[in-house]
Formats: sequence, C-alpha cells, structure tokens
Amino acid sequence: MGTALDSGIKGYKGYGIHLREKYNGQRVFKVIVDGGFTCPNRDGSKGYGGCTYCNVDSFTPEPSRKLPTIKEQLEEGMRRAKTSYKADKYIVYFQPNTNTYAPTHYLKMMYDEALSINTEDVVGFSVGTRPDCIDAEKVALLESYTDRFDVDLEMGMESIYDETLNQINRGCSHAEFVEAVELLKDSKLDLCVHTIFGFPWETREMMYGYIHEINRFPQIKFVKFHHLHIVEGSIMGAKFKKNPFKLFTLEEYTDLLCELIPLLRPDIVIQRLFGISDWDLLIAPNWGLNKSAIQTYIDKEIERRGVQQGSMYEVGMVNNSTI
Repeated sequence: MGTALDSGIKGYKGYGIHLREKYNGQRVFKVIVDGGFTCPNRDGSKGYGGCTYCNVDSFTPEPSRKLPTIKEQLEEGMRRAKTSYKADKYIVYFQPNTNTYAPTHYLKMMYDEALSINTEDVVGFSVGTRPDCIDAEKVALLESYTDRFDVDLEMGMESIYDETLNQINRGCSHAEFVEAVELLKDSKLDLCVHTIFGFPWETREMMYGYIHEINRFPQIKFVKFHHLHIVEGSIMGAKFKKNPFKLFTLEEYTDLLCELIPLLRPDIVIQRLFGISDWDLLIAPNWGLNKSAIQTYIDKEIERRGVQQGSMYEVGMVNNSTI
C-alpha cells in the first residue's frame, strides 16, 4: 500500500498541487524573464555591491542571461518547458534583480511586451521586487493586468530583524517591508514573501518569529523559504572563504522546516522549501544532491514525522502574543 506522499498528498500546501487544482489539472510552469533591471543598493542610490549573499546569476537560468530580448527569452523558456516538462500553460516571471525599479511608464512598456507573447497559453504574471521599490502607482499598474492574468507580487522579506538586514547590506528596514505589505491590503494582487533561514547570528527562536510575522498579514498568499547558501561572486562568498561559518546541513534544515510548517497559517501556499544554485556557483552548503532529491528527502521526512501545516497555528499565535 502506498503512502499519502505517493498519492501526491503532502503535509503542507505545495505550489505544484495548488497550480494543478487552480488550472484544472493543466501543467503550469513559470518562465523567467531578465528585464535588465538593477537594485537601489547596487547602483548607488542606496549603496553598492548589493545584498551580501546575492549573485544574480546564481538564480537566473543561463538562457535568460544569454538571450538579449524579452521575446527571445520567453519563446525559448516556453519551448524548453513544453519539451522537458510537457507544460500546458505558463506564468511570465520577472525574477532577476528588482523588477519594479523603474518609472511606471517604462515598466508598463516592458510588462506589455512580455504579456503579448503567446497570450493564449499565459495564465499568470509574477514580478519580483524589494519593499522599498513598490508604491501605489506601481501596485495600480500591476492590478491593471488582473482582468486577464493571475498576478502575484513577490517581495523579499529575508529577515524580520533590522540588525540582520544591516549586516547583509539589505538597504531597507523591516518597517519598510511592513509598509509595503500594508499597501497591498485589499489588493487584487497575490503577495508572495521570500525568507532566508540560517544567518549564523540568528537563533532558532528568532527564525520562529518569521512565521508569526507572516501569519499576521492576510494579504500574504504565498511564501518561499530558502536556507542560506553561499555563492561565488557574492560578498558573503568572499568572506566565507576566508572565515567559514556554520551553515545548515540538510538534516538540520529539514528539522527546522518540520518545526516551522505547523506554525504557518494553513491557507498559505508554500512555493518553495529551499533554495538552490548552479553547481559551478555554489560554495556551501553542498548537500551532494540535486533539486529533486533534496525535495524528496524533505517531503519524506515531513511525512514520516506527521507534520501538518497549521496544526500549531493557533498555539503559535497564543505563544507569540506573550513574547
């Protein structure tokens, strides 16, 4: 007899299952677009060098880096998704750097171009940004596409602690994140929040605080969880090579996830449980497994422990109120 996991049932609301249910069993894949944006803490308006953990190439597919135009990137990305994964529909995903960091009229021109490609098969539009690069005018622009597409805004929270945000040269505070989230209250946009677990100066209890903070905003519909990994070309990578510090093993990180998932509000969809970089860019931690094997290991451990998303949500709310 197979397990629940063998039947595709997981102890959390996974993104793949969410997409299949939302789009009537069709296979829907994100296609990444590099719009050539930069960030305010790279171009000098707030600082230089970017966040210390970041090398944009580490999460940008090679075709997106090599193909110059939006049209070429999308056509190639859709072709690969169709050939390799038998994709039926697509989500256009502006991912690298800060994809609202430009005047609104310029953003509209770029978004319009991207959403004019293969319109009959595009069902969604996703835009990655920073809390300090979103405002009411840009929210209105993104909302203008919701009559034709499901639109989500992906925003990096990374940590809820300003001490951490300062150490990683984030260039914005947690208060700015909260302000941006409040801007999306009652919005037609779905908000996806990105976090990083494992900064060596943060305790396990501090990381629990991430979940309590996410839970209190009903406009947060999706989350992406990452473990801290060190990549070539980043400031943190150079520092790590000189003075290595403790990072999660796969077992330790999975143990953390098994403690966090029960605290997470049960309606939130988890788009990602971990981050991964190309092998040639990854410095540490190298778990010796590919993406699929890591996902399988985590899912099996979640099932073995009987973890259920939201099972401790109310308890967590009570406990958090006493802190």
